[in-house]
Amino acid sequence: MVLFFQKRGKRHDDDVLGNAVDFLLANARLVLGVGGAAVLGIATLAVKRLIDRATSPRDEDDTKGDSTCLEDSWKELSLLKTAPRLQSRSPPAALSQPVLLPARLPSAHGPADANPPPPPPQRGLPAPLCLTFQEKLLLFERDHVTTAMSHVALAKQLAGDIALELQAYLQSKFPELPFGALVPGGPLYDGLQVGACSDHVRLLAPLMLEPGLWSLVPGVDTVARDPRCWAVRRTQLEFRPRGSSPWDRFLVGGYLSSRVLLGLLRKALTASVNWPAIGSLLGCLILPSVASEELLLEVQHEHLELTIAVLLAVPGDAEHCLLVAWPLEGLAGNLWLQDLYPAEAARLQALDNRDAGARRRLLLLLCRVCQGHPALRRLGRAHLTQVVLHLGEEEVGWAEEALGGRFLQALELLVSSLERAHLPCHCNPSINLFDGLREEDIDDIGYALYLGLQAPEGLL
Repeated sequence: MVLFFQKRGKRHDDDVLGNAVDFLLANARLVLGVGGAAVLGIATLAVKRLIDRATSPRDEDDTKGDSTCLEDSWKELSLLKTAPRLQSRSPPAALSQPVLLPARLPSAHGPADANPPPPPPQRGLPAPLCLTFQEKLLLFERDHVTTAMSHVALAKQLAGDIALELQAYLQSKFPELPFGALVPGGPLYDGLQVGACSDHVRLLAPLMLEPGLWSLVPGVDTVARDPRCWAVRRTQLEFRPRGSSPWDRFLVGGYLSSRVLLGLLRKALTASVNWPAIGSLLGCLILPSVASEELLLEVQHEHLELTIAVLLAVPGDAEHCLLVAWPLEGLAGNLWLQDLYPAEAARLQALDNRDAGARRRLLLLLCRVCQGHPALRRLGRAHLTQVVLHLGEEEVGWAEEALGGRFLQALELLVSSLERAHLPCHCNPSINLFDGLREEDIDDIGYALYLGLQAPEGLL
């Protein structure tokens, strides 16, 4: 009787557990689908039987069926290992959406002449681009030479504002000295800027000399015998004695000294001008260069950096003839350096306007290539401008399509000039622009240009 009630209680427990399993499987079917619910049911029953055998008392019937039940249980568990893994379904919210039936697979016993669908076309790797030197040169110009117009506009605005502030300072600090209007200029204003404001902005401070009291002496007639170093001599001393001109205080031996004027203005720019206040007003940081012999202002803005060179200038008699105060050495210390940039820039502009040529673009390319090369860096804008001017006078094609050929011609002209160690100035042929280079420098530059002619792509 006790065994009967134990078996009956066991059956009752099995019924309760079976109902719970059925309820669980019924809900699992909604989430996992039929296949997933079947796998879950097999696993649940197998685990349930193992738990029952471990917890229930062993009777005579159970002892007889141990081997058979355990074997069946392990078989059920083995079915779990071999059952295929089903793809997980979407969450229950997606059950209300229509389910797309899988496409019907073609029958294995279909007609023999049925052709299988062609495989999708495979896109191969793009063929490597073989660019000509002309095309590579234009890409180099786009990536490394062209300056963003926003940077140019911002640099011009800063230079113009600083010129106005410096003009007001000079008028208040030296009211007795008649300075002309400070005009910013240079490559940035002439369309000859290379890269992001790498060239100096030229801020000319012209000296308003009295007509008839001053004369310009060419460099070959001075003690320096340098064709680029001119003298500014005081005249009419018998009628207008010394002291009648405000510039007479800067005379040295009867000549207007550029060195004395540079010392005066350098002291004012570094010690007297309130640059922090001006920079705060203009939204930038302005630092006068103390280490350089030139009058330089370093401008640091949020979007760019700019260098402004303040140049004391004496206008010449001829057009585009300009003398600037420059830190010269030796006998030329008090002389004035002839500035060739205005005449050269105007000539390049006139030549390009005549035939819509690309001479100025060639100059920018040469400048950028030389700036990025360790040996060619010794070639400055003045050297390269002479090369382009010498080539530009020739009646040949200067359209964009010929830019690559003109680039190679410029390299050849530089090599031939280095062999002679002579590069005459276009505006003044008596000036040799290679005079300032050492023999070692000429050898290094010539070797780099020779390699560049063999493989010009290596210069880009």
